[in-house]
This record gives sequence, C-alpha cells and structure tokens, in this order.
Amino acid sequence: MSTPKVLEVAEFHGDGISHELSRSVHAVAAALPLELRFHPVDLSLERRRHDAEGAYRDAEAAIRKHAVALKYPTTTERESPNKVLRERFDFTVIHRPVSTIPGVPTRHSGLVDLHVIRVAVGGTYEDAGRRVGSDAAVSIRLIERRPSRQAAEFAFRLAQRLGCGVTSSSKYTIQRATDGLFEEVVEEVAQRYPRIHHHAELFDAMLAKLIMRPEDFRIVVCPNEYGDFLSDAACGIVGSVALGASANYAFNDAGDATLAMFDPVGGTAPDIAGNGLANPSGSLWAFAMLLQHCGHLELGQALNDAVRQTLQSGRRTRDLGGALGTDEFAAAVCEALGGKLEASVSRG
Repeated sequence: MSTPKVLEVAEFHGDGISHELSRSVHAVAAALPLELRFHPVDLSLERRRHDAEGAYRDAEAAIRKHAVALKYPTTTERESPNKVLRERFDFTVIHRPVSTIPGVPTRHSGLVDLHVIRVAVGGTYEDAGRRVGSDAAVSIRLIERRPSRQAAEFAFRLAQRLGCGVTSSSKYTIQRATDGLFEEVVEEVAQRYPRIHHHAELFDAMLAKLIMRPEDFRIVVCPNEYGDFLSDAACGIVGSVALGASANYAFNDAGDATLAMFDPVGGTAPDIAGNGLANPSGSLWAFAMLLQHCGHLELGQALNDAVRQTLQSGRRTRDLGGALGTDEFAAAVCEALGGKLEASVSRG
C-alpha cells in the first residue's frame, strides 16, 4: 500500500442529495489508511442565487490550491454550474468509465467495459442559440483543435495502459467541417501511436453496435454532445445512471493533467433528498478515481472493487432492487473495503 500521507481535496457541495453523498464519501474516507482533509465550498443553488460569482470564485481558489476536487450534483437554473466550472478551470476532457456489475438488474445481457472520452467544450453546447423570427432558431456549433487533440491524447495514453484500441465517433460524413476537423485531429494523434488500432465510426452506427455487441468497444473518444449522449446510454445499459462517475481534466502543454475534478453522473434527485434513499455508488467511484489520480493506486482500486463487491453481493440501495439506505450502503462498502485492505496487508 502507499505510504500514508495527507491528501488535500476541495469538495464542492451542491443540491438535493449532495450532502447525503458527501456523508458516504466521508464515511469511506475514514476507513482508509490515509489522512484526508476535505475543504468544502458551497455551490448550492441557494448560494448561487445570492452570490454566484463568490461561489465560483471560492471553487476556483480551492481547486487551484489543492489541484483536485470532488463535486456533488448541482441544480441548473440560470446557468449550468458544470459548464461554468469547465470554462473557469479549462477542463477540456471528461473521462467516464462504465462497466457491467454482475447481479445488478439490467434489461441488457451484454458485457460493458467502456471508457468514454469526451471533449468537454464546444459542440452544440457552446451556444444556446437564438430565435430567428417566430418560426425558426439557430445556434453555432464549435469544434476546436486543442481540446480535440487533448482528448485524443488522453484516449491513446489510456489505450496504452489497457492494451486495447481506440474508436473515434462523430457524424463526419454529414458535419464535414466540424466533425471532420475532430476526426482529422484524432488521426494525427493516432499516427504517434502506431501500435494502437484506431478506427472512426459514425456515431449513430456506433450506438447501434454498442447495444448489440458492447464487448466490441473499450475506448470511444468523441465531441462534447456525443460523449454526453453516449455516457448516459452506457449507464442505462448497465442498469442505472447512479452507477456512473466522471473525471474532468485540464492539461499543460506537455499533455499532463494540472487540475482534476471528479463527480458522480447522477443528478440532484430532489424527490428523495433527505430521505436516506440516494445511491452513493457513483460518488464512491468518483472518489476512487480521485485516489488513483493522486497516486494512491491500490487504495483507489480497493475502493472500486469494494463498491462492486457490495453491489454483486445483493446489498444494494432501493433503486437497484435492494433494501439498504444511503448510510447503510456506505457502511457495507466500508466493511468490504476493510477486508480488501487487510488482505492487501497480509499479502505485503
């Protein structure tokens, strides 16, 4: 195991089930042989309504000081907090792993082990658009070389570690200028990784193939909105959006990550907030990704495996057909984590 040391983490609190998810993360953090210090920032809708600039300024100061942040779901009202944070922190790449959990109820029999690498900026999300007269509207779609290159570089470096190929996906036959530029950049990066197989796949065809044979895809890199659609679709295939976690990265010129923010895929779930019914799996997996990013590879893997083991054992929250509340599930993960940490120590 890694030598224990203090890990400083900015923690961005949001709305709805945010504090319940945070409580689960803190319970698991207390079970780790590592000293963690969380530095909370209030990004709730209530604060943003009165002092949005102050909230975002506090978040920026915290992540720039500590380099990593854990974020919980936030309500979008006037603006998307996720979009604001990406712009302020220059997050250009989102990494979302999605994999099948044996025993978790799903309507799909295929085995998913997918890494979605999404360009975090541009696409159709850059411009809210405007009305033209009363019967039409228009928006601008933007694809940029730098974030496309960084996403492709991240995808191929990940493929090197996993020993697999890379699929780039867009509508390059239709969006010839925008998606054409994206695919051009990915191909340029692919030339520097001759041992890694790369092929481009039209996005609609790729979705159909993913549903029919998800085993054929390991790493898919795509523009902003495509990555958003694909990520949620993949989570749906494995049983729940609550089973997803994401990492957001900013890079220096050498391609190394300088800032990173980790968050669960699910939303604020206001209908169950405060009732102890939230599924914290995504937040715990986000925390595991943070640990691995910070060099605590074994601890992150142990936590990842502990969440999977708990779900596979049938000890689940109600959204997945189980009977556990949020805190009870976190306690079950801590129990599984303890066993894995003990086994690791005995092997060492």
